[in-house]
Amino acid sequence: MRSIGIFISVLLTILLSVPAANAQRFVQTSAANATEAQQLKRDITGKPKIGLVLGGGGARGAAEVGVLKVLAKEGIKFDYVVGTSIGSVVGGFYCLGATPEQMEEQFETGKVMRHFMSVPLPFRIVIAPITMIPRLFGSKSYDGLYSGTTFRKYLVGKMSAHDQNIENLKPTFAAVCLNVIDGKPYMIRSGNLGLAMEASCAVPELRKPIEMDGQLFCDGGVVCNLPVKQCRQLGADFVIAVNIDEPFKPIPLHDLTKVGSMVKRMLTWELHDMDEPQAMMADVDIHPDTTGISLISTKKKDAKRGVIAGEEAARAALPEIRKKLAEIGITYSAPAAAAGSAN
Repeated sequence: MRSIGIFISVLLTILLSVPAANAQRFVQTSAANATEAQQLKRDITGKPKIGLVLGGGGARGAAEVGVLKVLAKEGIKFDYVVGTSIGSVVGGFYCLGATPEQMEEQFETGKVMRHFMSVPLPFRIVIAPITMIPRLFGSKSYDGLYSGTTFRKYLVGKMSAHDQNIENLKPTFAAVCLNVIDGKPYMIRSGNLGLAMEASCAVPELRKPIEMDGQLFCDGGVVCNLPVKQCRQLGADFVIAVNIDEPFKPIPLHDLTKVGSMVKRMLTWELHDMDEPQAMMADVDIHPDTTGISLISTKKKDAKRGVIAGEEAARAALPEIRKKLAEIGITYSAPAAAAGSAN
């Protein structure tokens, strides 16, 4: 029921916002609960493996780029990167070698979200009945206002076939999706990177789900929006998580009289409730303040605000990161030297 509720909440929120070759390809996982937080943390033997978790949140992914800018200057590198929804896009780009500055440009120019929604959403909604006509003549397709061709081409860009395969990426990468067939979350661990990122971003009813190997995948954010558990399952000893959902905090009563306010409020609560046990599994949870940034915003000012929020949150977390990394034997020759390395 929760998944169905989140499907509906996401769709309504969007509408109301308008003015490895040998690796197992699909690795089944599960949602997190609070009792697992300590169970998945284990004693470190040998060289610590560092994991980065990037949560879902649409246009708020710009905040993840801001976090990466700070961590890159700190010299922190990762052995594992796991992302959900827009986090899979930022994480995939990162594993391909894109710099935070390059990703920042993609968000600030609106390229990411414009390719995600290749036609303005109001127009797509208006013409939706027309796109249904082929069904009258026997054509069958999955529900969704947008299909994936334009977005997928943008994601893979000019990558070679070798680079497009997840199993060839360094650091190790996984995109988290929900399998609509069996109702379970999965990590996509091999195969085409663009297809995996597209599947992880397939918000129900907004984007068509993606069929792979007889399975059907949609946005992992409906069940594992902050995939810390999944990163630990891959083998990470130390995890830095980036949560870009709007913080759930008390608001003035009169704010809930606005049109669509209850849907937005409940979506914020659903994500908070889902993410909290995952965040407990992280060694460091970085949570930029993305309040007011729409999930589907293409505005440059929102992207800039997201990047700045990410930078501020990451800088505030640096003392904790340095302290905890030192406790497991990872130190820096200079606290903010770009030449430093976490592994």
